[in-house]
Order: sequence, then C-alpha cells, then structure tokens
Amino acid sequence: MIMKRLSALQIEEKLAHIHDESDPYILEIEQDTRLSVQRSLAKWKRMREKERLLQKKFQQMTKYEERVRSKGFQLIAGVDEVGRGPLAGPVVVAAVILPADFYLPGIDDSKKLSVKKREEFADIIRKEAISISTSMIHANEIDEINIYEATKKAMKSAVASLHTAPEFILIDAMKLDLPYPSESIIKGDAKSVSIAAASIIAKTTRDHFMEEISQSFPDYGFQHHMGYGTKEHLEAIQKYGITPYHRRSFAPIKELITPDLFSFDESQ
Repeated sequence: MIMKRLSALQIEEKLAHIHDESDPYILEIEQDTRLSVQRSLAKWKRMREKERLLQKKFQQMTKYEERVRSKGFQLIAGVDEVGRGPLAGPVVVAAVILPADFYLPGIDDSKKLSVKKREEFADIIRKEAISISTSMIHANEIDEINIYEATKKAMKSAVASLHTAPEFILIDAMKLDLPYPSESIIKGDAKSVSIAAASIIAKTTRDHFMEEISQSFPDYGFQHHMGYGTKEHLEAIQKYGITPYHRRSFAPIKELITPDLFSFDESQ
C-alpha cells in the first residue's frame, strides 16, 4: 500500500489535517497493521470525539441566545462578575455582546478553564465581540455599600458603558433593574455563551489588575491567590498588615484589625 511508504509520524501529520471519519485515507490506514499507526489513528479518533463533545456543549450553550433571537432581539449582552469572595481587590463585571455567528467550542465558565485557555479565549472574544465593557468597584466602596450592592452597581455600569446598546441582557444569577428586558440564569456562565464570554473577560481583567498591584505589594502574593483567603494571604496580613486594596468589612480581616495590626501607610 502507498501508505506503508509513510512513517507513523508522517501519517500522524497527515491526520492532523483530516476532520471527517469518512475520509478515504482513514479507511486506508485502518488496514495498516503497524502498531504505531494504529496508535496514531486511535489518538486521532479521541481528538475527534473531544471536538464533537465541545461542539455539542457549545450548541447547548447557545439555547438561551437562540430563544431570545427568536423573539426578535439581536443584540444580546451577557453579564457576569468575578471577585465577590476575595479579601482584597475589586469586584469586576464584564458585559459582552457577541455576533450571532460567534463560534468558540470549549468556551465555558472561566473558573473551569486554565489560565492559558482563558487568555487565549479572551483574545478571541475581544477581537470578535460587537461590544465589550468592564466595570470595577474597589475595596473602599465595597466596604461602604457591601459586596452585593457593589456587584449590582458594577453590573449596571458595565451595561451602560457598552458602546453598542444591547436589546436584551442575560445575567449570571443576579436580578437587576435595567432599562432593557433581561433574564437571570443560575450558573449562567456554564449555560450561556454570552455570559461565559463575560465571565472570561471579567476574570482576565481582574487577574491582570491583581498582578499589577502585586508589584507594589510583593509580600502579599496577590499574583498567586488573586486576593482570596489562602493561608499564604492570611499569614501576610498578620505579618505586614492591611493594604489599601483589602476589604476591611470582610471576615476574617475585620476580626484581625486591632490597634496593633497596622494598616499600610498609603503615603509610602
């Protein structure tokens, strides 16, 4: 057979350009008895199965958008937040309007993606989205109005800041009083492609911010834990005190704040 003149590596390289199991070449190499070739074929089939599952998941995640579009709405904004639970840093909200033909298999709740995949997807979303906006509410204001109200404020601000006005809003969990029709979806970042896109933009935006402030406060490890209450973070608070980015109203910080636990001098 002609295929036997190809090495297993050459066959694997050729398989990388084939996506249809009915391709005649697939039928040919199924007859190749070399173990290395059969391993390459099995690997190719596993990859195709993974692709099918991602395509199916993506299709499932477009059902809310499809239903909304069937009612005549075209500009659908997904809205999601990140950073409600950390002890330090802002709560960040993103609003994203995707085109109707947007396709990104593998998109999901940002927490389920690796750092590398989040960054890769964020770049794609930023390039292809019709409109994106983000809003941050920082620690001092969170302490003043509480995290729930801060999240709502950031969501409203993100929606209002979209340079293309939306016609319909899909929101992760929260219910908002907005000048647009909207739907709140529990765990929407795993169920709606628009909300998932917003979660990825919000997460990468917040992570970049925490990485930036870690350069000014290297002893706290913000670039590792992103402000969440890890052992490393709590030990740093005990040792070095509170920075301007810490939420004083959050437990355990409010229990830790005592006259002898100094606050970081912002003038330094």
